[in-house]
This record gives sequence, C-alpha cells and structure tokens, in this order.
Amino acid sequence: MVSFLAEAYIFVLAVLAGFQVISKVPSILHTPLMSATNAIHGIILVGALLVVFSAHNSGVFWTALGAVLFATMNLVGGFVVTDRILGLFRTDGGGRSE
Repeated sequence: MVSFLAEAYIFVLAVLAGFQVISKVPSILHTPLMSATNAIHGIILVGALLVVFSAHNSGVFWTALGAVLFATMNLVGGFVVTDRILGLFRTDGGGRSE
C-alpha cells in the first residue's frame, strides 16, 4: 500500500509540474515543441510495435496493440496540428502574410 501511495504522489507531482511547464511556453515555441513531441511519439510507436511482435500471450498482445492504436492517433494528430499551425505562417508568394 505504501508503494501505491508513493507512486500516486509522484504522479500528481508530475502532472502539476508538467502543467506549470507547458502553460509557461510562449506561443512562438509551440511549433518546435510539437515537432519534438511528434518525434517522441514516433519512438513510442516503434516500441509498441516491437512489443506487439514479441508478445508471448494474448493479454500483452492486446494491450500493446492498444498502445499502437493510441500512439498512432497521437502521432497523426500531432502532425495535423503542426501542419495547421505552420499554415498560419505560409505566404502566397508576395512576401506578406495576411
């Protein structure tokens, strides 16, 4: 029981620290931050695929397959959001963005 309370305490502190860090990121840094998290999600997807292909029982297989599904959705969603953000800065050849 002590182990669960310690892990819950660490989880709550990580959530609070993450919220504080992310809320203080200036708008100009959101696109590079999204690109970095897309790279991290790509690594997570590769790891989940490795677990799927090396699963020895059905419980591990289905859990890892769920991880592949969620990692794929997160990766694709990150690229869509990044593309939309970068679309705000595109110009139509005139040098001025409107």
